Amino acid sequence: MTLRFCFSPTTLLAALAGIAVLASGCSRAAPPKAPPPAAVTVTPVVRQDVPVNVEAVATVDGYANVDIRARVRGFLERQHYDDGATVKEGQLLFTVERSEYEAALASARAALSRALAAQAHGRTQLERRTALAKVDGLSQQELEDAQAQARDADGQVEAARAQVRQAELNLSYTAIRAPIGGVAGLAQVRAGNLVGQDGPTLLTTVSQVDPVRVTFPLSEVDYVRAPDRLKKLAGRDLAWARRQFPRLDQGQPGDGGDPGVELLLSDGKPYAHRGVIVAANRQVDPTSGTIQLQALFPNPDHALRPGQYGRVRLRQEGAGGNVLVVPEKSLVQLQGTYSLAVVGPDAKVQLRQVKVGPNVGALRIVEAGVSEGERVVVDGLQAARDGATVAPKDLTATAANLPAPAAPATGRP
Repeated sequence: MTLRFCFSPTTLLAALAGIAVLASGCSRAAPPKAPPPAAVTVTPVVRQDVPVNVEAVATVDGYANVDIRARVRGFLERQHYDDGATVKEGQLLFTVERSEYEAALASARAALSRALAAQAHGRTQLERRTALAKVDGLSQQELEDAQAQARDADGQVEAARAQVRQAELNLSYTAIRAPIGGVAGLAQVRAGNLVGQDGPTLLTTVSQVDPVRVTFPLSEVDYVRAPDRLKKLAGRDLAWARRQFPRLDQGQPGDGGDPGVELLLSDGKPYAHRGVIVAANRQVDPTSGTIQLQALFPNPDHALRPGQYGRVRLRQEGAGGNVLVVPEKSLVQLQGTYSLAVVGPDAKVQLRQVKVGPNVGALRIVEAGVSEGERVVVDGLQAARDGATVAPKDLTATAANLPAPAAPATGRP
């Protein structure tokens, strides 16, 4: 028996199209192309001399701070200066009501007059009785009584004179003057208030602010590294510091080649003048392992005020010569360890743990882990996985991204 299939032209074309679709579905898809290597920027590890500094948090204080107190009881009569104004030594700051102390002085002077009169009378009586005693006209007992009365009168005069001096002193305390020149703070008590009731009342504080004292801690290790600089502090007084300031402002070292101390303000900007270390505390703090140092800074414009915070920066002795440096941003920090993405000649990345030293501006000293000339990734660290192949692009080391080699020191830092 013969079977016949009849297809219209349209049905036949649809069937052929279905077969083509099935055939294409059974074929294997072409594999995707591998992504190109990630582009990274690299720079070589270089060896050079860099200035290494020690930084520490510092506090600013006046060279001298004097609390102005009312030493006698009374009503505050008047304030004679403007709050926060610059005052001169001996300038009148406050006055306390004087009438009570003027009356006390008048009374003390009157008592002195009476004592002087009694003294004169006693001396006359003694002279008379001494003459009578010589001709046996007076007993020895009466002569001794006259001598005792004369000595008592002398003592009364001395006591009265002391009372006068005390009354004069108390009266002088009603005029309160600045013991030093400087900047006077805000008044703590206003006119009309009773002062000196339960002891000397604090009225204000005057601070000598040119120069200022800057106190900061230095680690024991850094202290040991700088024996010559920090153990020759004898004789570094205010007069010595004032002789150093003009030389430091001109960029010259001070006595013994001392380059001075730099102060960074709270906004990160350096203060316009350098200072000098003048004193060190007697001991190292065993809890922090630091020793407190004091430096003096010129402050002609009164830009620095007591209570300010900043950071001092001073050169670290014997550090920064012929060291390996890399850009700070090339370091990967994780849980206190540092690594660098080193790109080899085959363009493959090797994450290598390194030992780092202090930072110098935008650079960081590397003490171990890499060699001079090796290339490290500075941009594109997110793509620099260990073992990955990258497309490195060299970053030319110019003066724009690397500091110039340190100039030879003119003295010990």
